[in-house]
Amino acid sequence: MRIDILTLFPEMFEGPFSTSILKRATIKKLVRVIFHNIRDYSHDKHQTTDDYPYGGGAGMILKPEPIFEAVEAVKSELVARDGVSEEDASRLPIILLTPQGRLFSQQIALELSKYKSLILICGHYEGVDERVSEHLASDEISIGDYVLTGGELAAMVVVDAVTRLLPGVLGSKVSPQDDSHSSGLLEYPQYTRPAAYRGWSVPEVLVSGNHEKIAIWRREQSILRTFKRRPDLLDKAELNPEEKELIKRLNKKERLKE
Repeated sequence: MRIDILTLFPEMFEGPFSTSILKRATIKKLVRVIFHNIRDYSHDKHQTTDDYPYGGGAGMILKPEPIFEAVEAVKSELVARDGVSEEDASRLPIILLTPQGRLFSQQIALELSKYKSLILICGHYEGVDERVSEHLASDEISIGDYVLTGGELAAMVVVDAVTRLLPGVLGSKVSPQDDSHSSGLLEYPQYTRPAAYRGWSVPEVLVSGNHEKIAIWRREQSILRTFKRRPDLLDKAELNPEEKELIKRLNKKERLKE
């Protein structure tokens, strides 16, 4: 997969993208992340990329010209150097990172991991000229209901979440399937050696060697943990009749406590 990131601050990505899983994925050529400084596409000696908002107001707004031209340059490179057809280049996802976008989730990460190329646009300052959203971006994504100083941190989150879903990036094919949110539920509790520590023992079922019982226990624990911490997720989770009955019993117990 190739991911092109348009940003005013490419140096922000050096640390996170040069360590751990992302670094290994890059070395193995499973992902290629390319940074483009938006300032390089400005047309004045000061490399101006922002201006005052029409109508007045606080802060500065990112101008449309350098962003449009940066995206067009990336598409041209994909066609000329990567052998991507012009038709495919015209359809690749162009994602604007903005607090106004759809809320990022594991499902969206999985959706994006199916593409061969992505373009991420990092907003900054007070915002981005609306014409970028209306006529250039094919999607807008937010990583949470809060406001950051720019889209760089959001881009890091999206790249990390998407990259780990690519085949061969993680050590086990099963790992992404067991992650929290992958099944609509939070992940079950995990333990490792020693079996007993400061008087706290690993649940007996996990050391029993009975894989069927372990699978049942893990599923139940995922449901219980989701019920306690993120009950809102249960409305969309795929549950069998027995599991739905378990949720009813749990809800009944909660009502009795009130």
